[in-house]
Amino acid sequence: MINQKANHRFDKGRGAQFNPKNQYLKNEYVQEHSEGIDDWEQEKRTTEYIFDDSRTLVNKVTSPDVGMMYSANPYQGCEHGCIYCYARNSHEYWGYSAGVDFESRIVVKKNAPALLKKFFENKNWTPAPISLSGNTDCYQPIERKMRITRKLLEICLEYRNPVGILTKNALVLRDLDIIQELNKYQLVSVFSSITSLDEDLRRVLEPRTASYKSRLKVVEKLSKAGVPTGIMNAPIIPGLNDNHIHDVLKAASEAGAKRAGYTVVRLNGAIGLIFHDWLHKSFPNRAEKVWNLITYCHQGKVNDSRWGNRIVGDGQFAELIKTQFNLYCNKFGLNKESVSLNTHAFRRIKDGQLPLF
Repeated sequence: MINQKANHRFDKGRGAQFNPKNQYLKNEYVQEHSEGIDDWEQEKRTTEYIFDDSRTLVNKVTSPDVGMMYSANPYQGCEHGCIYCYARNSHEYWGYSAGVDFESRIVVKKNAPALLKKFFENKNWTPAPISLSGNTDCYQPIERKMRITRKLLEICLEYRNPVGILTKNALVLRDLDIIQELNKYQLVSVFSSITSLDEDLRRVLEPRTASYKSRLKVVEKLSKAGVPTGIMNAPIIPGLNDNHIHDVLKAASEAGAKRAGYTVVRLNGAIGLIFHDWLHKSFPNRAEKVWNLITYCHQGKVNDSRWGNRIVGDGQFAELIKTQFNLYCNKFGLNKESVSLNTHAFRRIKDGQLPLF
């Protein structure tokens, strides 16, 4: 049972409940103790958008266990506010906190489309799938107004470069027309992140995301349109949603998903402090049990940086999660087919070839 009455300062509109110190800043104003009573507590946590002229957009992914070669993120920070998000730590590079700042101070890369065009025109680029939302969600709320992700998809279509999408937002269906065009050339796959089917859990775990029902509707519509689609049942948080795997995979399969993946929660950097605070405020009666179960999956810690192990965990409890996941995938016909995106249709516009539009 979710209990937020135990701490009247719980902000239901946010995941993180405070701003921990940024490890890269020597001097800053922070709330060191979340229970402190000061002006900080009265601050209205509205979302601020910081417009940035970035120098680069596409990043080469060097981690061998992530499953992507390149990623592009039109936004840094994410208003969805998922408490467990591994991208929180990257917000410190921008001079902000991984806590409330991450979900309330959103960096908007307004020149992202121009950067992608420039990237594709580089003679050294060898066509390969680029993942949107490799770090933060490309369909978070500000995308409805900015439409940067839509423009990036249009450019991928223009150059016929393959693209993968991972999102928690039903806004992806707005761009179904472009996605269908990309799919004509086998240039796209779309995955929805579905952590549970429990809406009460979602409201505190992922406070500003689309409902699970909406995400399943995304899977259904994309599947009916013939677009390769699947889900990420991630992260699995022992003691919170590890017993939801069966229902999530069953619902995903019934909606038309063909593939599924998972990760075990990993609380690296500042995320451990943020998650620990949230856990005791949201689930005071089982906080210690959940925390201990997480450590069982990471050799007595809440974070394990070893390749492979950091994604799916280690030990008996992690092995139990893996066994259940594979059993249910097999039962519901998931991961029977592989998805291979086309890298042979790529073309450079400046080479004199005609664009699609």
